[in-house]
Amino acid sequence: MISFVIALAALIIGYFVYGRFVARVVGVDPSRPTPVQTMADGVDYVELPTWKIFLIQFLNIAGLGPIFGAIMGVMYGPAAFLWIVFGTIFAGAVHDFTSGLLSLREGGASLPEIVGQELGQKVKGVLRVFALLLMILVGAVFVYNPADLLAMLTPDHLDRLFWIVVIFAYYMAATLLPIDKLIGKLYPLFGVALLFMALGIMVMLFVHSSTVPEIWDQFYNHKPDPEANPIFPMMFVSIACGAISGFHATQSPMMARCLKSEKYARPVFYGAMVTEGIVALIWAAAAVAFTGGYGQLQDFLGSGSPALLVDRLSRTWLGAFGGILAILGVIAAPITSGDTALRSARLIAADFMSIKQKKIAKRLLVSIPIFVLCFIIMLLPYDALWRYFAWCNQVLSVFTLWAVTVWLARNRKLFIITLVPALFMTCVTVTYIFFAPEGFSAITEHILGVAIDYWIAVGIGCGVAAAFLGLFMRYLQGLRRENLMAA
Repeated sequence: MISFVIALAALIIGYFVYGRFVARVVGVDPSRPTPVQTMADGVDYVELPTWKIFLIQFLNIAGLGPIFGAIMGVMYGPAAFLWIVFGTIFAGAVHDFTSGLLSLREGGASLPEIVGQELGQKVKGVLRVFALLLMILVGAVFVYNPADLLAMLTPDHLDRLFWIVVIFAYYMAATLLPIDKLIGKLYPLFGVALLFMALGIMVMLFVHSSTVPEIWDQFYNHKPDPEANPIFPMMFVSIACGAISGFHATQSPMMARCLKSEKYARPVFYGAMVTEGIVALIWAAAAVAFTGGYGQLQDFLGSGSPALLVDRLSRTWLGAFGGILAILGVIAAPITSGDTALRSARLIAADFMSIKQKKIAKRLLVSIPIFVLCFIIMLLPYDALWRYFAWCNQVLSVFTLWAVTVWLARNRKLFIITLVPALFMTCVTVTYIFFAPEGFSAITEHILGVAIDYWIAVGIGCGVAAAFLGLFMRYLQGLRRENLMAA
């Protein structure tokens, strides 16, 4: 329990100390007009109270990641707790804050436009397609889990198909309606419920403190097959939303269009990510403590699912009310990421096609193809969709971190704060793509009968990161020459 308290304190201190330092580096300017003050349209650019924006941002980025991801990721052992803490403070929160601030500075521009402005038109073109497809993929993936749970809780005639239709209809409404009409009213309620559940679980952790794992105990990979699931890179992709996730940068522009001052950017963007890290920390510790240890947790997951563990843990520790909160959290969390993913898809498509979204006819023009494509993707196997979402998500974080690094360098700011996370996540993601069963390793095994060796995959990942660093150093030399000529 001592290490849990230390980790919790580190996350909170990280927000106030490192978060404030990052804010000084990027140069937060409260006097700068925000997009909602210059571009208000009553649909996407709508001024909202800061507390409401924080809760919406938290739910947008959370989904099931800090719950399910933490529960499954903690099987990598105490390293998972370290990644949640340090990943959140130095990578995820910086990633979310800087990308949100850049969108705020660029009129609420969507992620591909921001990245393209820093990394070039070719990258912008690729990322437009990549991000758009990823958002549609998220919308499709986050229909199944809540539909399955609702089907189990309702009469037989309200089956899985019925709830898929209902959820998808809600997604369409949330994508098309002004942000303050549906999302602005529902999200704060769901956000409070999710945070209240996490707070209740944390209190019970102190009651059951004897079973809470210490970071310095059993410091090894507890996965049943550690050779097939090495901590690097698998853990850093498994625990994404609880540490760093590229998906978050696609959600920040929605809130950047509603924020009334830059001074609230750190509490909203950096703060929401730290809050998510705290939720992930709580659930990771609770999963081990409730089941009695790493081995018992593995046995439970082998015969059940994370959703079942969340339900049993909440009912046992928090009673009937906890059970209601658990169901609400597990159902609402994916829905509140799926709907905003499709809304982000509409904004991304509208931005690169330069179609204003004030009129409903224009929103329908952009959204109908997105809905059709999402429905088609939903027909694919769920397991395959989820596997590819995992690494696509982290690829997006790599693009974002490099774009912010270039922006910081171009503006003569301390770019090291994003350069180090960019290099690390580049190595992680590339290694994962080459080593993971759903990556290139599966292709070589199918064609050549041999999977890619782990150390070869690590070497490729490090090599690509080194190549990107070389390109960045070359860019810095070009900047220095330009500055000397200007002087």
